[in-house]
Amino acid sequence: MTSPLRSLIVLGLAAASALALAGCASSTLAGDGADGGVSVVASTNVYGQIAEQIGGDLVEVTSIVSNESQDPHSFEPSARDQLAVAKADLIIENGGGYDAFIDALIESSGAGAPVLTAVEFSDQWPGGAAHDDSDDSDHADEDGDHGHEHIEGFNEHVWYDPHAMADLALGVAAQLEALSPADADVFAANAEAFVAEVEGLEASLADIAATHAGAEAFVTEPVPAYLIAAAGLENVTPDAFTEAVEEGQDVAPATLLESIARFEDGDVKLVVTNTQTAGAETAQIVGEADGRGIPSMAFSETLPEGQTYISWMQANIEALSGALES
Repeated sequence: MTSPLRSLIVLGLAAASALALAGCASSTLAGDGADGGVSVVASTNVYGQIAEQIGGDLVEVTSIVSNESQDPHSFEPSARDQLAVAKADLIIENGGGYDAFIDALIESSGAGAPVLTAVEFSDQWPGGAAHDDSDDSDHADEDGDHGHEHIEGFNEHVWYDPHAMADLALGVAAQLEALSPADADVFAANAEAFVAEVEGLEASLADIAATHAGAEAFVTEPVPAYLIAAAGLENVTPDAFTEAVEEGQDVAPATLLESIARFEDGDVKLVVTNTQTAGAETAQIVGEADGRGIPSMAFSETLPEGQTYISWMQANIEALSGALES
């Protein structure tokens, strides 16, 4: 990476090491802050917390989807959400068809703020990751032409890819620098600290892979698939099962039988579910695993209360390691 932000981070790291990562900014409506901080609106609290960590008390962050009872796929935004988007200085979305409501809010509110789209920072995004070929600050789209449509075969749940989130954080820092140049050193130092913490997550995942590479996992929905792959595990779930669960449809009987058959040879070591989607077929798979003494665990789509992105992912990784060792 040769962007100006990277150079700024490297040159300023020693001087900035004394800067603590700032605490969470308030979640009032964007632009309401009396201190005039940069107004950031994020589609979910995952991206809102990352923006808070990079911007500290220099930003005012609104996270539209912020708890586990709200499904971003089907979320119905309010007039308050539309007002927040209209007043934003920067908008962060997931993209890839995951949070289409944010695109509707941008269009209906006439918002002119730049938009950072998280999926475009994934190495798996068609055309390559956003950070590969130009300055990170150029990746905030201001023309509404961002990655809002689902791409067949692409897993849009990129917040479970720590490396993509490190690059997104650099993009957030670059865009905040463009909005508030006087605070560039703070944003750069916070981004560097975040990237260092992500490297710790990646080291933990590498430790799992060193011990369990090739172990089979049954993943009922693709939400944590990036994390599972980074841990060296093989996802053996039939695609038809995963697709049906993700779309909220019934799993075909033949697909369910094929899925249950995956447990017969004893190679499946773990079942992974999504806390925000549940159904009879998922319960049946978990029951099948329980009956065979196979551990199961659940991941969520939104940030649990009181957690940061880093602490949340570390807890997920530790739970994954513990389940595999059980």
